[in-house]
Amino acid sequence: MLRRSGKIIKRILLAITAIVVILVIIYWELVTYGIRQGYGQLNIVWSARPVEEFMADPSFPDSLKARLTLIDEVRQYAIDSLGLKDTENYKTLYDQKGKEVMWVVLAAEPFRLQPKEWEFPVIGSVPYKGFFNQRLAFELKKELEQQGFDVIVRNPGGWSTLGWFTDPILSKMLSRSEGDLANLIIHEMSHATIFVKDSVDFNENLATFIGDRGAEKFLIYKYGRNSREYITYIDEDKDYLKYVNHMLRGAGLLDSLYNSMHEGDSLEKKKQLKEGVIRKIVTNMDTLSLALTKHPSQRFKDKLPNNAYFMNFRQYQSKQNIFGEEWTNTFHGDLRGYIKYLSEKYPFL
Repeated sequence: MLRRSGKIIKRILLAITAIVVILVIIYWELVTYGIRQGYGQLNIVWSARPVEEFMADPSFPDSLKARLTLIDEVRQYAIDSLGLKDTENYKTLYDQKGKEVMWVVLAAEPFRLQPKEWEFPVIGSVPYKGFFNQRLAFELKKELEQQGFDVIVRNPGGWSTLGWFTDPILSKMLSRSEGDLANLIIHEMSHATIFVKDSVDFNENLATFIGDRGAEKFLIYKYGRNSREYITYIDEDKDYLKYVNHMLRGAGLLDSLYNSMHEGDSLEKKKQLKEGVIRKIVTNMDTLSLALTKHPSQRFKDKLPNNAYFMNFRQYQSKQNIFGEEWTNTFHGDLRGYIKYLSEKYPFL
């Protein structure tokens, strides 16, 4: 009887092993990507040092110590006044030594504002793929371009691991203005509080909304409405919103163009029509009357933006009016109450 039981157990273990091996073979690319990402993230986490060490280091610049103090104040305000989740994030600092540490690849179809998506466990479909290795990011960019996609690669100022790791402060964050830094920290803390599976547009738009409004409230709380810090942030925000709205309108123009294309149109004709609309969008940037930038079109003097660039604005900005109206009309400007409502309505993952 014991021998028979042992054979059964052995067969079960062999079957489980075979299933695991088959799954690893089928999902080999995903497995290797996950291992690389885990290693990259853990390397940053392990190399980060507690903020207290930098604060106690007499050789660490006082100006940067002030930024670390500010981050702690923003973090505490976000927890106490906004109701964002209290985690161990932003209690350590990773020295980037002036280098980028992450590259994010975004791709869109050439004649449709439809993103390329990747499937991941737990979080579901995601319209971008991050790397801690620059070479791998640009290899994927080249591969996607060869497949006909419009592709961009960007370096995020920060990111949230949604509680899988403790997110450190990145040293490049310390060069940001007070308002921009507060916005970034609150944005990422929002992800650790509310994150809906398969809903990247919702998640990023909501984190953008909470980051924008939360930073405003923090700056008023700490510095006052007449302060340099608050006024600078508002001026920068006004400029950025003008630019964002222009790009969203541009995305609408591209939608109209792509919807008007016919199957019989040649590839060359489609490319010419697309380039003409995008060039018009870029040229019209200079009519925005921005306070801080006189000729925004100059950033594209060497290369025009593509569909992936426009899609990125939609992922982060297209739902701001929806959140703003609900926050104003239903919650009467109570950001903490609105965040509480949303966190209860959308359970974390």
